Amino acid sequence: MKEISIVAENRPGVLADVTDLMAKNKINIDEIEAETIGNMGVIVMAVQQYDLALKVLRDAGFQAVTEDSLLIKLKDEPGALARIALRFKEANINIRGMHIVRRDSGYSIVAISAERSEEAKKLVKDVLVSK
Repeated sequence: MKEISIVAENRPGVLADVTDLMAKNKINIDEIEAETIGNMGVIVMAVQQYDLALKVLRDAGFQAVTEDSLLIKLKDEPGALARIALRFKEANINIRGMHIVRRDSGYSIVAISAERSEEAKKLVKDVLVSK
């Protein structure tokens, strides 16, 4: 079972839109978690039809990130990304990709994919959006 993280505008009905989209495409949701951060929301869900769910979400215009990305929340300030990158450097963990997914209300949501994902997860546990 794989997880998909969705970053969307925090508005009434976004969770209904995502779950309805899954239902209309006969995609079973095994687990779902939602969290709001200022004007944005993050939905993390585990589904059985992972590839189809990812395609359907992206086709509908949702920002969906794969399970091997860590979503972290940082203050939107100079040096925030550098401090995180330094953690990885000091732990000798290679970052394969880093993407600012959303900036809002003084915070940024950043997706990071890295080698040794379990170690990487522990490295940023204090800023993880979803555990």
